[in-house]
Amino acid sequence: MNTLPSDPIMLLSVINMKLRDQYDSLDSLCDDLDVNKEEIINTLSSVNYVYDETQNQFK
Repeated sequence: MNTLPSDPIMLLSVINMKLRDQYDSLDSLCDDLDVNKEEIINTLSSVNYVYDETQNQFK
């Protein structure tokens, strides 16, 4: 995750903002930013957040 914060809470904020404002899915965000989807999911799950596809955000 070269362009994203390593801190899970900061990552959550950035990812949710980008999902809200720029991307229609986590897959498109990861493809565009060339980041590992599983790494994002695992990092955010470590602070009890899970991706909700229907709302396109981590909750």
